[in-house]
Amino acid sequence: MTDLSEREDKDRTLLLVDDDKPFLTRLHRAMEKRGFLVTIADTVAAGLAAVKGDPPAFAVVDLRLEDGNGLEVVSSLHERRPEARAVVLTGYGNIATAVTAVKLGAVDYLAKPADADDVVKALLAGEQVRPEPPDNPMSADRVRWEHIQRVYELCDRNVSETARRLNMHRRTLQRILAKRAPR
Repeated sequence: MTDLSEREDKDRTLLLVDDDKPFLTRLHRAMEKRGFLVTIADTVAAGLAAVKGDPPAFAVVDLRLEDGNGLEVVSSLHERRPEARAVVLTGYGNIATAVTAVKLGAVDYLAKPADADDVVKALLAGEQVRPEPPDNPMSADRVRWEHIQRVYELCDRNVSETARRLNMHRRTLQRILAKRAPR
């Protein structure tokens, strides 16, 4: 593995893949200001094409995109350039997708909205650097809500099926889904 200072000096190519245009634009500008040579894509197909053409040294990929799963881009990048460092961003964080992202070659998994400093820190962190515990960890209510949302999405947003899998009454689930996410 190359030393961190070598990595910072040599190849600073970065692929950003996200379908949230305002977020993508802001992150693009911020990463260019931090010395990266940025390519952007707003779909899985465009991200895969960018990786196939000239695989970048770094990538920041949204997990859920309109045309599929951003982990396809991470996997393709890892196949074509094993030393590349990818970070997965998501608004739907859960342990299962974080583990899958790491298995496919991601070096970190950040919740949206992540700021540019957090992204740079994750991209350039050495292998032995362990992330600090979060200042504001999720509450137990938020963890429960995230789990319910994940199962709901896995059931294709079918309330009855989700309630059956969670062993919960359907009306109770509907009330939970109608509320805002807890902090």
